Amino acid sequence: MSVLEMKVPSPGESITEVEIATWLVADGDYVEKDQPIAEVDSDKATLELPAEESGVITLKAEEGDVVEVGQVVCLIDMSADKPASDSGEQAEEKKTTPKEVAENTPKAKPAEPEPAEEPKSYATGSASPAAKKIIAEKDFDPAQIKGTGKDGRITKADAENYTPAMGTAPAYANRGQESKKLSVLRRKIAERLVSVKNETAMLTTFNEVDMSGIFEVRNKYKEEFKEKHGVGLGFMSFFTKAVVRALQMFPDVNAMIDGDYKVKYDFMDISIAVSGPKGLMVPVVRNAEMLTFRGIEQNIKDLAIKVRDSKISIDEMTGGTFTITNGGVFGSMLSTPIINPPQSAILGMHNIVERPVVKNGGISIAPIMYVALSYDHRIIDGKESVGFLVAVKEALENPTELLLGGTDDATIRRTLEL
Repeated sequence: MSVLEMKVPSPGESITEVEIATWLVADGDYVEKDQPIAEVDSDKATLELPAEESGVITLKAEEGDVVEVGQVVCLIDMSADKPASDSGEQAEEKKTTPKEVAENTPKAKPAEPEPAEEPKSYATGSASPAAKKIIAEKDFDPAQIKGTGKDGRITKADAENYTPAMGTAPAYANRGQESKKLSVLRRKIAERLVSVKNETAMLTTFNEVDMSGIFEVRNKYKEEFKEKHGVGLGFMSFFTKAVVRALQMFPDVNAMIDGDYKVKYDFMDISIAVSGPKGLMVPVVRNAEMLTFRGIEQNIKDLAIKVRDSKISIDEMTGGTFTITNGGVFGSMLSTPIINPPQSAILGMHNIVERPVVKNGGISIAPIMYVALSYDHRIIDGKESVGFLVAVKEALENPTELLLGGTDDATIRRTLEL
């Protein structure tokens, strides 16, 4: 018998252990080579564990177990024969005729008459005034009390003598609880969030954005954009373009602290917060400053699908220089986002709501979005943080001039590759 010991491979640098999130096969199943047999959670991502060879599998770890990199988690008997596939003979079973069905079906016995119920009246189950008071004081369920009064009425004595069954509670009560261990990914996220609050001088500044200009551009070009490129012209490409422009104007926001040093980057790797089945993930759009609107939308779509399907890799989630999180998709009006370490700033976008605003001395209705920039005050001063957020606001309120290269249709279409 040839048996292979499958060990946990290293998912990446600095990761020493993973958690068995879900076994995708059962003990004793026959598995094919490269077939996914388990999902494992590291402190950065959820990964699939493929079978290294074909054979019958024997599991050596339970779901929820934390196992070290290099530890044996299952055995594969490579000498085991693959089970024969169903021949389909069951589908060729002899068909029975309606006559045979009728002959083989036991004849139903005549139904026995049900015992007659005791006659009820409007008084049955109702409580007298004195009984009602006792029931309310003791929080009894009147449906559980048998009335002995006329026509089944609940009397004062019935209420006084009633004793609830042990362990019962009012029908409306629900006092259940569930205890479930946090995944290693969720525990790591919690640890990182707490460390950010404790180890950085985090501050948040706010502003509001009139989204009318972006609405006009999207309404005019989104259908043609989707037909041409196969992806939608969403808000995130405008947000990303506005952030790239602001980072170029305020490079200290695109930096981080490394000990006693400030590290600046001349590229913009933008982390985009995406909600997935395992929690909030932050895949990275690399070199966003070099991407077109189509390139940004396609990158975000591809990464979001990987997060949704739990196929995102660790490399695709590390190395960002700045983060954008859009709580508006969930209806958030305003928030103070927490920095994604070791980065120094994060931009929070929120829902877009029609609000009254003053324009040219008059009041009008406009789609307004609140934005928030949380930043590490150790490396970013108030001037840079406020200037950065104002630059984002300017770009989003004047998208044709500042993001699309000009106000004429030909220039806009060229920028959108239409």
